[in-house]
This record gives sequence, structure tokens and C-alpha cells, in this order.
Amino acid sequence: MIRGRISLRSVLAGWLGAGLCACGQLGRVELGREVAIARHMRDGEEYHTPVGELIAYGRRLFEARWTIQEGAGRPMCKGTGAALTDATEPLVFPRAFNRVSGPDANSCAGCHNIPYAGGSGEFVTNAMVMAQRFDFADFDGADRRPARCSVDERGRSVTLEDIGDSRRTPALYGAGFIEVLAREMTADLVAIRDSVPLGGSAELVTKGIHFGVLQRGTDGSWDTGLVEGLPMPSLASRGPRDPPDLAVRPWGQSGQFRTLREFTVNAFNQHHGMQPVEMAGAGTDPDGDGVKNELTRADITAVVLFEAALPVPAAQTPKSAAEREAAALGRREFRQIGCAECHVPLLPLGRRDRWFVASGPYDGLGSLRGGDKPVVSVDLTSAATAGPRLRPDSDGGVWVPAFTDLKLHDITSGPGDPNAEPVDPGRTPGTAAFFAGNRRFLTRRLWGVASTPPYFHHGQFTTMREAVLAHSGEALRSRMEFGRLGAYERDAVIEFLKTLVVR
Repeated sequence: MIRGRISLRSVLAGWLGAGLCACGQLGRVELGREVAIARHMRDGEEYHTPVGELIAYGRRLFEARWTIQEGAGRPMCKGTGAALTDATEPLVFPRAFNRVSGPDANSCAGCHNIPYAGGSGEFVTNAMVMAQRFDFADFDGADRRPARCSVDERGRSVTLEDIGDSRRTPALYGAGFIEVLAREMTADLVAIRDSVPLGGSAELVTKGIHFGVLQRGTDGSWDTGLVEGLPMPSLASRGPRDPPDLAVRPWGQSGQFRTLREFTVNAFNQHHGMQPVEMAGAGTDPDGDGVKNELTRADITAVVLFEAALPVPAAQTPKSAAEREAAALGRREFRQIGCAECHVPLLPLGRRDRWFVASGPYDGLGSLRGGDKPVVSVDLTSAATAGPRLRPDSDGGVWVPAFTDLKLHDITSGPGDPNAEPVDPGRTPGTAAFFAGNRRFLTRRLWGVASTPPYFHHGQFTTMREAVLAHSGEALRSRMEFGRLGAYERDAVIEFLKTLVVR
């Protein structure tokens, strides 16, 4: 971890004195400006600011309500970062906001706020995943007609079902531990991959989680047909002899992102129209709003550290004896009926790998890649980070009670299941496979589940019981076993889930 002597207070005082604008230029303080963050952190400051103060600054950025004067909005840019298909219709008032294709929010905390900043969101905060590939999705159809939106990137008109998937806002509590787990698991899978000889195969197992079998031809080609639980980008190869990256991608409900940094950089552009320098490039204005360097590299590092250092959810002891007895039984039944096969209660971290690095070798998709610059990191078990923490055991290891296997599973009964989705974010937009639909979702992290409604990937269930009863596909057996339980035992499972809270 890189620490220094400069406090955030002194840094801010320096910025105020220098009159550093959001665009990175020096000048006097401008009266009448309406901005959420008056002075942004300069690149390089993050390497000399104590981590606790970086995290506090990151929280300010996470909660900031961005304005047009500091770069909010993206008049000439899609949520993907590409230029608009139709440059004659820029995204300015009254097209500056769009609840489907974005920008759709003023701040990160506007959606991530249950029960407090960094959490989940109500149904009204759902995002339309994949809709950001459109300039501006508008609807002119009557209730009984297929609603239509503006043209896609190929210039064709599409129906509502083709636009994207409505996804609930996920909670980020304990995010640092989840990412470190995913990085360790990816490293394990890559090591197994690199040991596969020509004409051989290997079982992909990490932390007791099975990801299927990887095969290699005698000509050096790779066959991922028996690999399971990884998103399509993790299995793709540039060429037949190029190995798949096998990355465990814990962010996005279908595993779109490898790291919090990737997730954050892309979210700022899509949802707020704030372009990070590491996506847009220093000194450029790709969205044509007249503001350059809207979010510095140091800004993104601070936000990512805030997200990573969010408190971990913790089990809560029920108040009454009846509830405690039921919750204890429910925990046993949870395992007995097979829920714990995917919602794995505990996953181990390496003894010395308790550090979250704000940029690493798995960052991409427009974000800062590890090795480009020095790193800033935080010990996730340190008392310096606020809220409940996981602590090393007597052997120096850390066990993460996230109740997930970080795998993708098909939990629907097929395309006709209302819980399936019309487009597959793991496929290339516009292809037949893309429109065939998505039925695979990351195993939800159940720690904190009782404090972060609504439920399921679409956020249309108001109770955990509804979510349990909606499981099908690979989870059908467990759901049926739940249904075979007596009424008291079913209630006991719910009482157990109610103990998994955010404090």
C-alpha cells in the first residue's frame, strides 16, 4: 500500500488555493458555478494520500449529484462510449436523460442506497442492461402495440424486447472481498489451463468450486465446450490456438465485468455521462459537452477503494427464542435441500491475499490496467476501514461468508419462463445468439440479503420466499425439495435468510 503524509484536508486546501477546475485547468475560483465536486483530485495525489482519506473522498464522489457544468451528460456519445449513430440528434434537453438507454441517474448513490450508500435499490432504480448501445430509446406505441425505439447501431428499428434486460441494482457491500476471491480463482484456473498439454484435458477446480473440463487439441487448439459457469467472454479466444482467459467475472448479474474498476468506469459514462480520463483519454472530449478530464484517474481510484472497503454483511442473532430455534433449523435445511451447493456459505482467501488493489492485471474495458501506473491498495481486514470486517483466523486465513460460488447458472425453465430474458449480454449484439436470450445468472451473494430487497435479477419479487419458489433449471431440485418441507421447516429457511443482514 502506498501511503504518504499529505492529508485530504491539506490536499483540498491546496486545490482551493490553486483554483483547480473540474476540467483540470488552473485559474481563479469561478463564482456562480453549480457543481457537485468543486475540485477534483489530481493524478498522482492518490499515491500520497492516506487510504482512509482516499476512501472518504471516494464516498463523496459516489454520492455526488453531477451537473452539466462539470460534464454530466453525453450529448454526442452512447452509453457504450461509442459516438452516436445519428449525430443530428444530440442528447441534450429534452433528450439529456433516458430511463432506458441512459443517462438515467444523477449519482451512484441515487440507485445504490438500500439500506445506505453502496447498497441495492428499489425496483424504480432498475437499469436496462444492453440498452446503452442505442442513441436514445423512445417509445411511441400504444399500450396494445409493440413499443418501438429509435434505431440501433445498424440503423434498424427494434421492438422493446430487443432493447435490453431490466436488472435490479445490486448491493456492493463486501465488494473488496468478492473481487479478491474472483482474482484468486481466476489465477487458479489460468494456472490449470497453462498446465494442459497438447491433446490433454484438465478439470477446472478452485476453492472447491468446479468449472467443468478444459480440453486442448493436439494442434494446440482449445475446446471450452465442457467448461461451465463462466460467461462467454471468459471462454472466447482471438484465434484457435489462443487460450481463453477463464476470468471469473463477479460484477454484473451475468458476469459482464472482471473488476470493480471496469464496472465503475463504464457505469459513470453510461448512467451519468461522466467520462473518466482512462476511458476517454486525457485532454479529449468524446461526448462533445465542452468538458475535458471529467473524472481523473485518482478520482476513479478513490471511488473504487470506497466500494471495495464497504462493510461486509454480518449474521444477526434473532431476538426471540422461537426465531433463534427456527433460524438454526433453517440453516440446516438450507444445506440439506441443496441450496448451499451454489450458495456456498464460505469461500477461503489465501493467507496473505487480503489486499484489494485499485487496479490490477484483470482490469480492462477502458479502465486503467495494472502495470500502467503504481498501485494503491488497502488491507480489507484492517480496522482502518469502517464497519464490520472479516478477520483472519488462527492460521492467518480469511473465510468469506458470501453464500455464492461466483458461477453462472441457468435458473429458469427455458425461454418462456418469465425469469428468462430476451437478450444475452454475453453474446455479440445483433447476432442470432444474442437475441436467443439469457438464462444464466451469477449465483446471488446472499450475505446481507434480508437488508437488500427487492429480489431476483429483475427485482420484481418483494419477498425472499417468492425468489426461492422462482428457482428452476439447475436449481429445480432444490426448489422442489423446499416445497416438500413441512410448513414450519419452510418458514425456518426464511427465518435463517432473515438473519443475513447489513449493519
